[in-house]
Amino acid sequence: MLGQEVRTVEEAGAAAIHVDVMDGHFVPNISIGVPIVASLCKATRLPLQVHLMIERPIEFVQPFAKAGAHLIFVHQESTPHLDRAVSLIHEENCQAGVVLNPATPAALIREVLDRIESVLVMTVNPGWGGQKFISQTMGKIRELRDTRARYNLRFRIAVDGGVTLENTAELVSAGCDTLIAGTSIFHTTNPGAAVREMQRAAAEATSQRV
Repeated sequence: MLGQEVRTVEEAGAAAIHVDVMDGHFVPNISIGVPIVASLCKATRLPLQVHLMIERPIEFVQPFAKAGAHLIFVHQESTPHLDRAVSLIHEENCQAGVVLNPATPAALIREVLDRIESVLVMTVNPGWGGQKFISQTMGKIRELRDTRARYNLRFRIAVDGGVTLENTAELVSAGCDTLIAGTSIFHTTNPGAAVREMQRAAAEATSQRV
């Protein structure tokens, strides 16, 4: 069933598959591990983004890279050695991304912004799908957008949590480049159509973004 859902959004034009890895410690839930990521890699031509919502993420960079991850996200809150985590991800020939929980300031990752490919702003508290979007995170998105422009940096800004068709345009206008949606896609009667509608809204907002 998971493979069919992936094929559905791939055919609808999704740019990547985002995989949440949860350990029941860093976040209060448990989800898929290395074998499932390896299977997904065989089931789709899309790049796999692996989001490590786990304790000691450095220990799992290499296994997930070998399983087929294209981009690996680690949380600022889960490791005191963020610079080392970024280096390890790059050593495995993967793109590196850093995640910020809703209450974590963007300033805490300033020293690695010139070395990473993506910043993921959690717009809900991680661990469960279907949560309500935390509107206060919009300020952090705009701050990252302004920092990127001010220092001529190239990281992408991604958002995850409570992303819907209704807030797509606002998020893109604020500076988001990547919208990660789960419930608003897979809990609909036509996930493919939901992807296409969200893409249309994002494209329209991008065309109007200064």
